[in-house]
Amino acid sequence: MISVVLIGYGNVAAHLLRAFSKSDAVTVKQVFNRTKISTKTFENVDFTNAIHDLVEADCYIICVSDDAIPLVADQLRFKNRLVVHTSGAVSMEKLSAKNRKGVFYPLQSFSKDKPVDFKTIPICIEAVADADIQLLHRLGKSISEEVYEIASDSREKLHVAAVFVNNFVNYLYSLGKEILEAHNLPFALLKPLINETAHKLTFLEPYEAQTGPAKRNDQKTIQKHLELLNNPEHKEIYKLLTQAIQNQHRNT
Repeated sequence: MISVVLIGYGNVAAHLLRAFSKSDAVTVKQVFNRTKISTKTFENVDFTNAIHDLVEADCYIICVSDDAIPLVADQLRFKNRLVVHTSGAVSMEKLSAKNRKGVFYPLQSFSKDKPVDFKTIPICIEAVADADIQLLHRLGKSISEEVYEIASDSREKLHVAAVFVNNFVNYLYSLGKEILEAHNLPFALLKPLINETAHKLTFLEPYEAQTGPAKRNDQKTIQKHLELLNNPEHKEIYKLLTQAIQNQHRNT
């Protein structure tokens, strides 16, 4: 049984706690958060707001904002224990040298009340010592079928790619919703299209799945769309993405 302490209790930690609580291979001994937490869902877990009173465990998982990771790691009073963070964008080297360093990065977008299936979520791990790699691999496998050992420099590039396909795409969804609502049309009209576009990528490469007026170089439609967009920022985004798609598919 792998014992774990979660440090921080935001979206990532809350989802990890739910996942670990369903595993026979892991026990969450404690959860630290700066503010007091009261929950009846996990009555066997010790919740504390005293960072200097953390119990001994096999692994301490820091689940805080990227900027706060080095500060929190420095505040830990113990030494030579395995301390990992869950960030995709922060190097393992940002952790304090007084403890054994590692990364336990679940590659997913977590929202507070939206359940996720951890079995399908890739878990990216990293550590210095082979024994720590093995422990993190077992920890990852306890909740997911997809565990990958990825070094910090590669993981940081993976995170950039994730921002493009998740955060930026989600922002484009919000623009679509804004345009529809301005004309009293429901966003639900776009949901089948969104789902089909994502589903296509299970058997097509993104390049092959590209459709639309930009790829076809349909100038009449492109100009009509630009005339319909009243927001200057929307126009610029449309022009930029249209040009980028045309550059990619120039010879097709």
